[in-house]
Amino acid sequence: MEDKFKSIILSHNQTASSRNQYYIITNYHNTVLYVGVTSNLIKRVYEHTTKLVKCFTNTYNCNKLVYFEIFSDIQEAIKREKYIKGKKEVLNLI
Repeated sequence: MEDKFKSIILSHNQTASSRNQYYIITNYHNTVLYVGVTSNLIKRVYEHTTKLVKCFTNTYNCNKLVYFEIFSDIQEAIKREKYIKGKKEVLNLI
């Protein structure tokens, strides 16, 4: 992985790869949003930006992380992701 992804640092000296997160990424022009959940944010952002995984983000060139939240429980992260996906007007705040 490239060094630029190692710069995602959180409070209390925890790296983003050590927790469960939901995240939002977009494309260069900020015209498409993708919301996902992962237990390793650094790896997942790397996969999106290098197009290692064939998915929605490849098609729409989503490669810019714009937001993430940390949860100790993956089920809480999934709940938050579903809430955000169900509340499209919330995404207009970004």
